[in-house]
Amino acid sequence: MEIQAAILLVIVFFLMLAFSVPVSYSIIVSALVTIVAFLTPGFGVFVSAQKMVSGIDSFSLIAVPFFILAGLLMNSGGIAKRLINLALLVLGKVPGSLALTNIAGNAMFGSISGSGIAAATAIGGVMLPLEKEQKYDEGFAAAVNIATAPVGQLIPPTTAFIVFSAAGGGASVAALFMAGWIPGLLWAACCMVVAFFYARKQGYVIKRDKLTAKIVGKTIWDAIPSLFLVVIIIGGILSGKFTPTEASGVAVAYAFILSVFIYRTIKLSEIPKLLVDAAVMTTIVMLIIGASSVLSFVMSFTGLPAAISKLVLGISSNKYVILLILNIFLLIVGTFMDMAPALLIFTPIFLPIVQSFGMSPIHFGVMMVMNLSVGTITPPVGNVLFVGCSVAKLRVEQVMKHLIPLFVAIFAALMMVTYIPALSEWLPTVLGLLE
Repeated sequence: MEIQAAILLVIVFFLMLAFSVPVSYSIIVSALVTIVAFLTPGFGVFVSAQKMVSGIDSFSLIAVPFFILAGLLMNSGGIAKRLINLALLVLGKVPGSLALTNIAGNAMFGSISGSGIAAATAIGGVMLPLEKEQKYDEGFAAAVNIATAPVGQLIPPTTAFIVFSAAGGGASVAALFMAGWIPGLLWAACCMVVAFFYARKQGYVIKRDKLTAKIVGKTIWDAIPSLFLVVIIIGGILSGKFTPTEASGVAVAYAFILSVFIYRTIKLSEIPKLLVDAAVMTTIVMLIIGASSVLSFVMSFTGLPAAISKLVLGISSNKYVILLILNIFLLIVGTFMDMAPALLIFTPIFLPIVQSFGMSPIHFGVMMVMNLSVGTITPPVGNVLFVGCSVAKLRVEQVMKHLIPLFVAIFAALMMVTYIPALSEWLPTVLGLLE
């Protein structure tokens, strides 16, 4: 009966996804169908309701709406241009400086907003016209913007690690935040190498006016308030002044003051709309988390996690082979499933497997988020890919040939993060967040 229940669960879930039913509804319906078919319907529905409520009854999840609101405030706060000017100040005369500036801008802006789509839109919207003006290949420029937009999903503050922790990862959110820094910067650095050599081959070097101390000072001064948000959050957490959850509230207060009173790019009359947008996005995330809790209950009944674990471990007992298999699986999953439901569904399945050969939840969490971030820029459902192409006003096929070498660089970074634990664990260990 357990095997039949597992088969029914998987078939109904993927069938609904194939018909473009939203992920949260696909999860709930597939779970309820399995419950009705193989459990006492009344009891099963009652337990499902309990699981849905208990799934979102977590103190750490309070941070989600606050970080979403802080990201919306910063996205609308006109900070993209300031960060771009700072990056261009450093990279101005380097071959491909505009492409490299795009990468640096995505990393900085993504870390503030926590959204790959926001980075692709805000930074790409400014950089792509400048690159076109300097005769950059439009496909190359768009590919660089798309390939590095998800970097901010690894660099804190990001809700991805909060969701992973809530999914059963059991890892400290503060430690996960710190663990994402080096892998995120490594992703950006690998893409910079590809962009640099391509730009040098094509002769993409810009000429600019001589910089004065006044220009340099103003550029740095304008960018500091935006970057200071990360300093406040990380510094506050590490110093023990506030928890990651409390840091999300501080982030909202700081983003509000910065956008409304310092930069004055948001009017008070626009705040209600931002609050509504944040509430809608939060509702979507919480619905997915609650639905995934029901799915986890049903999967435990069907024995599906144990079956998958047995299957994977049956293929090989070599941890390096197992990690490669998990990477390939997660890369495929990321192409058609959003990050939040993928984290919630597959963390309880795969975490026990990797822990069986000594991989820490921190290391696995970073590897998993990085894998699923790659899925946002790969077809057929890569949302950052399609948004980036839309911003560039290009078709996907015009961009894909330029994305391939960048994919190779990203995959190289992913393999390093997978097989070198220190890339994820060194910083949290040094800061006393990981033993």
